[in-house]
Amino acid sequence: MTRLGARARQRLNSRRAPSFIYRAYQAGVTLIEVIVFIVVVNLAFVAVMQVYGQAIVNSVDPVIRVRAIELARATLDEVLARRFDENTPAGGIPACGSADGVACSGIVADAAYDDVGDFDGYIDNSITAFPVVVSVVEAGDDLGLSVNMARKITVTVSMPDGNRVSLAAYKVNY
Repeated sequence: MTRLGARARQRLNSRRAPSFIYRAYQAGVTLIEVIVFIVVVNLAFVAVMQVYGQAIVNSVDPVIRVRAIELARATLDEVLARRFDENTPAGGIPACGSADGVACSGIVADAAYDDVGDFDGYIDNSITAFPVVVSVVEAGDDLGLSVNMARKITVTVSMPDGNRVSLAAYKVNY
């Protein structure tokens, strides 16, 4: 029986390979591993696409802001190019309100737009997405002068997203 038992054992051993050989011949991946890989790659792809999409949406914001600032600057330059007051002579000398000049008329808006005070309350809706509002106030005390010797001009431009850009400058009666 010993001999028969040995033969039976030999046949049994010859039919199946040892476990270390079986593992060496395994190749490929299981279906579960493939599915897990696909899910992980898709999650990473979705995250990257969300960041990319947000970057594209936000890339327009600086363009809108720059356009609003350019519009505000152009309007402010236009106002600053005007004389200080209705009674300011050509060239600005002698300054109105000085000992040698006539009295200043103050901030009085008229349709001529020939002095800074005319722009107080000015509204420009020519570019509908960027309405412009101008305000002019006496502000000499901000600069250590008498109140009526300087005017603060503030230009505010509203942007389509609801934000506003404001630029301000002083025009001094010299």
